[in-house]
Amino acid sequence: MNNAIRHTWVVSVGLFITLFAALSIIQVGVTDELNANPNNVRQLYEDRGAPRGAITVDGSAIAESVPSDNSSFDYQRVYNAPELYSGITGTYSIANATGLERTLNEYLSGQSDSQFFDRIASVFTGDTMDGGQVELTLDGELQQLAYDQIPDGTRGSIIVSEIATGDIKAMASKPSYNNNLLAVQDSSELVRNQEQLEADEDLRYTSRAISTTIAPGSTFKLIDLVAMLESGDYEPDTVLENPNSITLPGTTTELENFERGICAQRPQAELSWIVAQSCNTPFAEAALELGEDPIRESAEAFGFNSEDLGIPLEVATSAFPEDLPDNELALSAIGQQSVTATPLQMNMVTSAIANGGTLMQPTLVDAIRGSDLQLLSTTEPEVLSEVTSEDVADEITEMMVGVVETGTATRAQTGSFDVAAKTGTAEIGGDTGEVNSWITGFAPADDPQYAVTVAYERIDYDTGSSLTAPGLLTMLEAAIE
Repeated sequence: MNNAIRHTWVVSVGLFITLFAALSIIQVGVTDELNANPNNVRQLYEDRGAPRGAITVDGSAIAESVPSDNSSFDYQRVYNAPELYSGITGTYSIANATGLERTLNEYLSGQSDSQFFDRIASVFTGDTMDGGQVELTLDGELQQLAYDQIPDGTRGSIIVSEIATGDIKAMASKPSYNNNLLAVQDSSELVRNQEQLEADEDLRYTSRAISTTIAPGSTFKLIDLVAMLESGDYEPDTVLENPNSITLPGTTTELENFERGICAQRPQAELSWIVAQSCNTPFAEAALELGEDPIRESAEAFGFNSEDLGIPLEVATSAFPEDLPDNELALSAIGQQSVTATPLQMNMVTSAIANGGTLMQPTLVDAIRGSDLQLLSTTEPEVLSEVTSEDVADEITEMMVGVVETGTATRAQTGSFDVAAKTGTAEIGGDTGEVNSWITGFAPADDPQYAVTVAYERIDYDTGSSLTAPGLLTMLEAAIE
């Protein structure tokens, strides 16, 4: 009798251990494999109808899951103020996930390693597990103001960042879109809505501020200045030749100073005046004298040619090519030819100069919390690179102040504080007369707090120049006040 009881007890314990091991293997070891199986339709319905965590700005949800009216799904993903944030949050749909919905999916879905015990607890309790909550660095009022600054019908971006931390406080762009149209739970409706959105050839599902790379024009001269000043051959008061045009090496092509500026008034000028008036020919000749390597190395220190920058959204790579012939190097030095940059990249350039030569890692995420609001992850300020010395950064800052006081950005002047800025106009070729119109800057110049970059793509010169400097000033005043 005792043997029978003992055998029964051993078998029972063995079965319990087997069941526990199987459960552990399924819940931990092969979860990802089972979930990813395309034949797992049940998992698809569970995933797309699960209560994902919210994405919040200033404590309010800009993306959240609400009970669904669709009998096949328990929850529906809803986006609040979609045009303001769709390029950032992306969309979680029955087809795929984009934006932060994709890059932070493991937290939003509750599948991160830090949420393991919550998942185990939900298995035994039978309770539905909510995903983690993602809290962004964005300031809702600044985001709305930046969006409103960009006229409808233009292709524009505005970024505001906190210099000391790298936190992005606003990142708005137009044209935007309503990502609720892609969060529908009917595949036929999704296809129709997607076709409707993509009829606009200017549509970008990710913010233009990080997904579009365009010629940065004369804002790139900030990078030239780092290479020039570090060489020891140039100082702000160095007098340079300033011909109104030069013939590019090995060609018959003439590179001219901007015809609507005042560079032609001074055939020789101090570097500080040349920066303020954004004269092209001295920078082209300086690039030819320095050679490609110092300029490319300076660009790469700021983040050009880097493919792994995540904020945590993926960011398009800003490019400064290698092995340039001299004629292309001269054009690249003034932000033309093959040089391209995202608005975020040029904002990083400005931020590093404002921060005494220290480039901070830009980020959109402040913290991530579990379904019980327990802190799972927080973003601490991180140094990305030491771009240049504090002395060089200070000299460039002084020259950027001159751009606003007496140069090409006088419309960014204010009596409240000194603004440091650099304008840029990149000709894009063709007969349209359109340009890329830029400004990037920071304030207060003597105690930098915020950096702002404004960029418009394929816009006529007069319209672009009327929008950039006033837009920068509006954002700086709002951020500082």
